[in-house]
Amino acid sequence: MKATMNEVKEYILGLIKWLIVSLILGVVCGVVGSAFHHAVDIVTEIRTEYMWIMLFLPLGGLIICAMYSMFKSSGDLSTNRVIEAAKGKEAVPFVMAPLIFVSTVITHLLGGSAGREGAALQLGGSFGNKIAEILKIKKEHIKYVVMAGMSGVFSALFGTPLTAAFFSMEVMVVGSMSYKGIIPCVLTAFVGSMVSEFFGCSGVYYDNVLPCELSFGNIIIVAVVALACALTGMLFCTTIHKTEHLSDKYIPNKYIRGAAGGVVIILLSLIFRTTDYNGAGMNIIDAAISGEARYEAFLIKIIFTAITIASGFKGGEIVPTFFIGSTLGCSLGLIFGFDPSFCASLGFVALFCSVTNCPVASLILSVEVFGGHNIILYAIACAISFCMSGRCSLYSKQEFSEKRYI
Repeated sequence: MKATMNEVKEYILGLIKWLIVSLILGVVCGVVGSAFHHAVDIVTEIRTEYMWIMLFLPLGGLIICAMYSMFKSSGDLSTNRVIEAAKGKEAVPFVMAPLIFVSTVITHLLGGSAGREGAALQLGGSFGNKIAEILKIKKEHIKYVVMAGMSGVFSALFGTPLTAAFFSMEVMVVGSMSYKGIIPCVLTAFVGSMVSEFFGCSGVYYDNVLPCELSFGNIIIVAVVALACALTGMLFCTTIHKTEHLSDKYIPNKYIRGAAGGVVIILLSLIFRTTDYNGAGMNIIDAAISGEARYEAFLIKIIFTAITIASGFKGGEIVPTFFIGSTLGCSLGLIFGFDPSFCASLGFVALFCSVTNCPVASLILSVEVFGGHNIILYAIACAISFCMSGRCSLYSKQEFSEKRYI
C-alpha cells in the first residue's frame, strides 16, 4: 500500500512539473510563433504589392548562406537536427532559432517557394531545448521538452493544436508513437494556440467542404486520389533530395548555389508569367479548396520548391505540400466530374500523410482543418497514401520501425 501511495505521489508531482513546464513553454512558443506568423504575413504582403523586390532573390540567397556559414561549427542546422534531438540523440543549438526566423522571412519576402511549418519545428525545438536547460530538466526528459516546443510553435502558426501535438510524437520513428511526451506536447500545443489567437493569428480552417456520402463509388474516387497523392508524394520527396544532391555535386560553392538558385526562380517566374508559385501559396490553396486549380500547378510547385530548398533558402516543405496536394486533388476532381473542393481537401491531407509518414496526425489534421463530417473517407485516404508511398520522406533522419506495404 505504501509503495502504491508513493507511486501516486510521484505521478502527481510529475504531472505538476509537466503542467508548469508546458505552460511556460506554451507561452514562449505562442509569442514566438505569433511574431513569426505576422512577420511572414507582412513580408508576403510587401512582395505582393512590390513584385520587383523578387529581383533581389539572388542577394537573399547570398545573405542566408553568409548567415549560416558564420555558425557552421554548430553542425547541421536543419529540421533533421531537431528530429534527432526529439529522439534524445542530439542537442539543438539555440542559434538555430534566430537563423531560421530571419532566413525564412528573407525567403518569403523575396519570393522563394517555401513554407513555414518546417521553420516552426526548428523554432520550437530550439526554444524547447533552451528552456529545458534553464529549468534544469533531466537529460533523459529533454527530448520531451523539444517535442513539446515543436508542437507549440507548429500549433501557434497553423492553429491545429492536436495535429501539432501528435505530429511531434509521430514524426521521429514511423510506426512507433512516442506517447511519453503526450502531456507536454498536448498542453504546450493548446497554450501556444491560445496565445497566438490572443495576438491575432488566425488558424487554418475551411468550412466550404460539404459532407460526402459514404458509398462504394465515392470510396473508389477517394482511393484513386489517395493513390495519386502517394505517388506524387514519392515524386516530391525524390525531387527535393535529388535536386539537393545534384546542386551540392555540381555547384559546391554555397554562395554561387544560393545566387544561382535565386536567378533560376526569377527566370521560371518570368517564363510562367505568374507569381503563384512564389512564397507559400496559401491563396492558391484557398482557391483549390474552393474548387479552382490549374492542372499543371502541382508539378510546377514541386519544381519551384525543390530549387528553392536546394539553393539554401529556408522555410520548409509542409505548406508547399498542402499546395501540391490541394491543387492535385482539385484537378482530379475536375477531371472525374467529382466535387473538386472535397477532392482538394483529400489531396491536402493525403499528400501530407505521404511525405511525413504520419497517418494519425494527418487524420487529426483533416478534422481540425475541414471538420469531422468526412472523417471515414479521410481515414481511407490516409491509410492508402501511407501504405503506398514506400519509405519516401521529407526528413532523412526519420526512422522506420517496420515495412509499410500490404
